[in-house]
Amino acid sequence: MIRIRMKDEMFAYDTYHIMKAFYPGRGIEQTVDISCEDAVKIELDQYELVIHSCETQNIQDRKLKKRYVNLKVYNWISEIAGKELAWGIMTGVRPTKPMMQLLENGMSDEEVMEWMQTNYRVTEEKSKLGLMVTKKEKALLEQLDYEDGYSLYIGIPFCPTICSYCSFTSYPIGEWKQRVDAYLDAVCKELSFIAERSKHKKLNTIYIGGGTPTTLEAEQMDRLLTHLETSFSFSDLKEITVEAGRPDSITKEKLQVLKKHRIGRISINPQTMQQKTLDIIGRKHTVEDIYRVYEEARKLGFDNINMDLIAGLPGETAEDMKDTLEKIKQLAPDSLTVHALAMKRASRMTKERKGTNWDKNEEAEIASTLSEMIELASGFAKEMELEPYYLYRQKNIAGNFENVGYAKVDKAGIYNILIMEEKQSIVAVGAGASTKIVIPDESVVIDEKTGNPKKIVRSENVKDIEQYINRIDEMIERKGELLWH
Repeated sequence: MIRIRMKDEMFAYDTYHIMKAFYPGRGIEQTVDISCEDAVKIELDQYELVIHSCETQNIQDRKLKKRYVNLKVYNWISEIAGKELAWGIMTGVRPTKPMMQLLENGMSDEEVMEWMQTNYRVTEEKSKLGLMVTKKEKALLEQLDYEDGYSLYIGIPFCPTICSYCSFTSYPIGEWKQRVDAYLDAVCKELSFIAERSKHKKLNTIYIGGGTPTTLEAEQMDRLLTHLETSFSFSDLKEITVEAGRPDSITKEKLQVLKKHRIGRISINPQTMQQKTLDIIGRKHTVEDIYRVYEEARKLGFDNINMDLIAGLPGETAEDMKDTLEKIKQLAPDSLTVHALAMKRASRMTKERKGTNWDKNEEAEIASTLSEMIELASGFAKEMELEPYYLYRQKNIAGNFENVGYAKVDKAGIYNILIMEEKQSIVAVGAGASTKIVIPDESVVIDEKTGNPKKIVRSENVKDIEQYINRIDEMIERKGELLWH
């Protein structure tokens, strides 16, 4: 058990996740106590770190104070553990965000990399990757209108089955078939309100995700897409993506509906090309199904297909990952997103493992295998002429790694970048969907908790499907209080 005691809650989140990144299998007991004499005290086996309050009290800026503590904690644990973390003290999901700000402030490439390595302890390799992605993001985002433009997310929270690693808002379609039409009624009502309220705005991207949107029947998908086309102006639309996702949910008829509505970008997500793993994680389709659906989509003329893979799935070796990548290379998708498996608290996989302790050898083995898999994916992407264009991180990834999207020239997913950089408002529809409105610089919205100006205001839809259907007027009213004031 690792024990952390601190005087101020502001240190709790980062300290916990830095420790968790070094020791993913260890239990951590964390206490916030304002009566503490020390800013932070950590007991790790026979080791102890004390950061005295006098060290932090003269640092007025909250961010600098947190970074001072984070660096002290990181340097201490790194010396004990005898290793570095790929992303250093960065615990957030958006590592390119500070790099974007530094570039926009006029720093050179070399200065940005040096700043990241000094202030966040990011390795040189990850600094290079981050900078490459940030520059690609910057070039793509400069095409968008931040002030008058916005993006739209539509959540379809149904899947054929729930994968063992999944923590998204998702429900088995077999149990909800009788309520899908009622769900679409609510979604279309919410969309109609947004379309009316946003007539003076420019719709730049649409992303239909989930869940698995292609669990909808062909006529249901046709209804949704028709409603979109008749409700919104597409004159400023640069991209519309449908996350087809699970091969066992895709039929020729559904692909024909997508093609009819001029959907430019789809995802067909195998996660792995190893049948043994598909069976373990709860996917009810075969590797042959992946080939079949992919080939059908190409025959129908889809020329922007993304595929998702997950590195570190249960029982998989680096050789398994290499075999998967070789098969993906033969298919030649237009973009490839490689996720490093994160042990999400809400996933079945994590719940089944709760209460067990990983030993240090297992931790090291997982991190080493994951590192090799990520390196393999990077190499194969280069061979496929796919370049990294966005990246993000998740908590509880063994080895502190990242998820990277690779794409051919002009095939990058703009929405993926927007969701990471938070520079444009994204209005979200459906159960569990989260709307994020970016506040213009000239407007001031004060965060009640910190007293600081807020850059983003959020509105969350309820996750429960029945609640969403029954309370749709309430969801619309929430958005009415938020949109475009």
